[in-house]
Amino acid sequence: MDTLQNMRVFVRVVEAGSFTAAAQSLDSTTGAMSRAVSELEAHLRTRLLNRSTRRLALTPAGERYLERCLHILSDVDSAEEEASCARERPAGTLRMHSFASIGQQYVLPAISRYRALHPEVTVELTLSQRMPDLFEGSSDVSVVAASSLPNSDLVSHQLGTTYSILCASPGYVQTHGSPRVPADLAHHDCLILKTPAFPAHEWTLEGADGNVEMQVDGPVQVNIAESLAVAIREDMGIGILPVYAAIEGLRNGSLVRVLPQHKLQKTNVYALYPSRKFVDAKTKTWVEFLRTHLPEVIARDLALLEELTQERFTGAARDLSMLNAAPAGVDETAH
Repeated sequence: MDTLQNMRVFVRVVEAGSFTAAAQSLDSTTGAMSRAVSELEAHLRTRLLNRSTRRLALTPAGERYLERCLHILSDVDSAEEEASCARERPAGTLRMHSFASIGQQYVLPAISRYRALHPEVTVELTLSQRMPDLFEGSSDVSVVAASSLPNSDLVSHQLGTTYSILCASPGYVQTHGSPRVPADLAHHDCLILKTPAFPAHEWTLEGADGNVEMQVDGPVQVNIAESLAVAIREDMGIGILPVYAAIEGLRNGSLVRVLPQHKLQKTNVYALYPSRKFVDAKTKTWVEFLRTHLPEVIARDLALLEELTQERFTGAARDLSMLNAAPAGVDETAH
């Protein structure tokens, strides 16, 4: 027995004043209306309506039950409307997860722009280096960085591709020099970034002549790129930083890129969520926003990195040329 539907029929019969009028309004039959009320009475073991050939009258129990039905059906209708609107209009709390570094550099600024478009959405962002179980319901969407994704039932959208570079501080380079080839790293303090995506102590440097694999160790190990950037700026050594974590330091001069002809740790950025079916509006619009916004931001940072690297090459070449230039007033033909 569909109790909820029978309650709707009971209320409609009372409001219409007869089974026939109720049937007409619900595009059903008089017999179906009568059976629905009889099923409800049998289920409750209580008479709800006194019937005669000319009129219907509520029993005392029917009056009390009608009042309850009106409240229940109103709540059900409100719940259904709210759930339906959730699929049509972005509103409510969006629970996000992101790996810490990419969350700080890319996700938080994206949230600001997204909420300017959808101010009725509030955000709970959890930053963690561990992937949450999205099927558990703790998060609606996760943004992660990885070389690839394992097979799973999650829906994934690739938002872009980036990579990491080797950085040091100007002070460290001034004191210890800058490596010219990957093998020189064996004579430097290498700072370790421990992430789920790559082996911490195995560095694979990708260059024009192929890949160079190195086993490295060092005095400091951290698991967040921004923390490693602090260690690098404090002259502790050379470390791997994702472009998005290094770009501001390169721009303001607190970091310098070493071995600029090499890249490391090619990484894809993904948005993940549990299902394609009945995705609510806030999740759908957030993922769509990321698919448009993040590729542009990632491309901007990579272009800026190349520009800053080229400026450094040009500046270094200019300085070398000046050093090699003969002092003013010296006649080189005299020799």
